[in-house]
Amino acid sequence: MQFHLNGFRTGDPRVREAAARPDSPDSNARGDAMPDKVDVLVVGCGPAGLALAAQLSAFPDIETRIVEQKQGALTHGQADGIACRTMEMFQAFGFAERIAEEACWISETTFWKPDADNPSNIVRNDRIQDVEDGLSEFPHVILNQARVHDHFLEFMHKSPRRLEPDYSRRLLDLKIDEDGAADHPVTVRLERTDAAHEGEIETLNARYVVGCDGARSAVRAAIGRSLEGEAAHQAWGVMDILARTDFPDVRMKTVIRSASQGSIIIIPREGGYLFRVYVELDKLAEDERVANKNITVDYLIAATQRILHPYELDVKEVAWWSVYEIGHRITDKFDDVREREMANRLPRVFIAGDACHTHSPKMGQGMNVSMQDTFNLGWKLAHVLQGRAAPQLLHTYSAERKAIAQDLLDFDSNWARMLSAPTKSAENPDGVDPGDIKEHFVQIGRYTAGVATVYPPALLTGDSTHQDLAKGFAIGTRFHSAPVIRLGDARPMHLGHTVEADGRWRLFAFAGRDDPASTKSPLSLLCAFLESSPDSPVVRYTPKGADIDAVIDVRAIFQQGFRDLEFAAMPPFLKPLKGRYGLRDHEKMFCADLKSGNDIFDMRGIDREKGCLIVLRPDQYIAHVLPLDAHEALADFFARFMLERA
Repeated sequence: MQFHLNGFRTGDPRVREAAARPDSPDSNARGDAMPDKVDVLVVGCGPAGLALAAQLSAFPDIETRIVEQKQGALTHGQADGIACRTMEMFQAFGFAERIAEEACWISETTFWKPDADNPSNIVRNDRIQDVEDGLSEFPHVILNQARVHDHFLEFMHKSPRRLEPDYSRRLLDLKIDEDGAADHPVTVRLERTDAAHEGEIETLNARYVVGCDGARSAVRAAIGRSLEGEAAHQAWGVMDILARTDFPDVRMKTVIRSASQGSIIIIPREGGYLFRVYVELDKLAEDERVANKNITVDYLIAATQRILHPYELDVKEVAWWSVYEIGHRITDKFDDVREREMANRLPRVFIAGDACHTHSPKMGQGMNVSMQDTFNLGWKLAHVLQGRAAPQLLHTYSAERKAIAQDLLDFDSNWARMLSAPTKSAENPDGVDPGDIKEHFVQIGRYTAGVATVYPPALLTGDSTHQDLAKGFAIGTRFHSAPVIRLGDARPMHLGHTVEADGRWRLFAFAGRDDPASTKSPLSLLCAFLESSPDSPVVRYTPKGADIDAVIDVRAIFQQGFRDLEFAAMPPFLKPLKGRYGLRDHEKMFCADLKSGNDIFDMRGIDREKGCLIVLRPDQYIAHVLPLDAHEALADFFARFMLERA
């Protein structure tokens, strides 16, 4: 990470310089009154809401507030699985390593079935690697959702906005001024629920409101949307337990199917001793709800003990438990604008996470997909609020994320059905063979890892004309990082770890075989264009007086070893002077890691003769692949949605 740019400061470098806020309170800690106007009001302190608030808190000029009807921060989370893709996102916020250190790593998944010789017993029938090799530099891990919240809250607290949630506030209603005349067209009423202010009503106006308030979302109801889909009439119990057991795979992710007692899934938890058990319960009748079943934790324990037979389970402590119904539902759109109105209206209210799509927890995607929703939305809101892009950009949020959510619902629905179907046997010839469970798990591996998302060609995604220049960086997918060595200080690192959650675009210029120091090389000519041409997106969209990389961060990657190139000989554009002292940035250039053999050009299929230019969105997705000399095409791409700054 970089710091000291604008002067030497001691202490934690993650604590950013506080924003000057003459028009608002110095703090918005719990108990302070809400301001009359905000740019963005986030409703709900779940993972989706916190991921959005954390991203927006990095912008000193955007007034963001996040409200939550609970009295304080979460202590016992329900979600626990963190996908590889989510860890990549956490890296952009700067806390992936701390998550990995504390979490339980999932390396193997085992599968158990009824013993053919004694069906009342279970036996292991297969095991597989949980995440395929090379899928991500980060593992699939398990960690209490509350700890994920803690890291987002810390990021917010150290941000320029010093953002803190406003707890004990319940959304009563919101109204949108649809004539477009008001700067803050969304009027919101909140009710205080804390003892000192119980019943007090606060009214404020917002430019934008984002509902991250769960499956019973008040924001969703206020914009007239509803969750539609199937109710599978399946009930599952879940419990986090400390127990003595002789079951050998208790520290593995494990899927167990018994002959007649149902199925369970075991998920090891952080700390080495705690583990989670998902327990299949009886099918629900058509008009029955879990609340009517009077299920107790003792019932869950007994069911687990029956399914684990002949292994013993002696539960010493239940840290948390719950019972839930499986449902797969989604809204028709993720904002307040109807399809027929899109040409004439701009979205002002958005919904994310469980507020617009719900599914079973057994694929481990609820928390992950919710955070990806708002990671998609956050930078777009910042672009519009800062005048970098036209408000029409906000239409892309619902268009992109609804398609992804629908795909995941379809996969999750099939997975839930397979787990709840009877085991195939002479008595149940139409049941599911245990081997099919394993095969399906392998097929959905990229979905559960979170890397299957592909955004099709649209406003923010280019076509595939030049995809052959970088076969391993597929347009519309997340940027798949690889090792490099930084030229300025010979530090081995991952290229993707240069991407922070700061709303900036990235241009990764992969040089061809030419000498990159030559003024006539395609890389040098690209740098000259980006630095000085009036058509350059860097020139057109960087505000006057801002650092050259304030909006678009350009980095170069060379094929040569780091000892074969001279930093001083490289194009001046890649050695920019920044900050109030005009200090030189030495961290814009990288070389292939020839020492370890992990050559990024080979690993990602980069054309060695021509090189290429990768255009990377602020949410780490590849927007375009272009030749290094495609200056006009690059300018045209950004002109689709960016606004010039004076």
